[in-house]
Amino acid sequence: MTRSGKPDIGILLLLADQEFVRELRAHTAALGYEDQGRSDGFVLRTLGAGPRTISGLAERLEITKQGAGQIVDDMERRGYVERRPDPSDARAKLLHLTARGEAALSTARKFHQAYERRLRKRFGDEAIDTLRDVLTDMAGEAQISTPHFRALMF
Repeated sequence: MTRSGKPDIGILLLLADQEFVRELRAHTAALGYEDQGRSDGFVLRTLGAGPRTISGLAERLEITKQGAGQIVDDMERRGYVERRPDPSDARAKLLHLTARGEAALSTARKFHQAYERRLRKRFGDEAIDTLRDVLTDMAGEAQISTPHFRALMF
């Protein structure tokens, strides 16, 4: 609690994020994607923007190549991604979403849209537009504008 007796905004942001993720996971699990891992959404969105090499994915996710390789191995085993030869480099493999990966990404995107519609219905367009402006300002326009995050937003 702050001196005003209201909850700390940082804690509220954390709790809101956790609740959003909990609802998203419950929704996607109910539709057959109960095996999704913590990083899957970022990988699905990144590859949804276009194929990447492991190195390219690691760079986008800001993790090591080894870490990206472990995530991809697991997602490949679960049927979300596949490796295909890179037509421009015979030594490289490009990561692509499988049909299951595309469907999981579509399911998550639809949830995001429905979640926002629920908020707009409950609080009104002006409040949600203001919330988006506040969150954009908090995140920082420079960060949001990076290719890393642009690929995750749409």
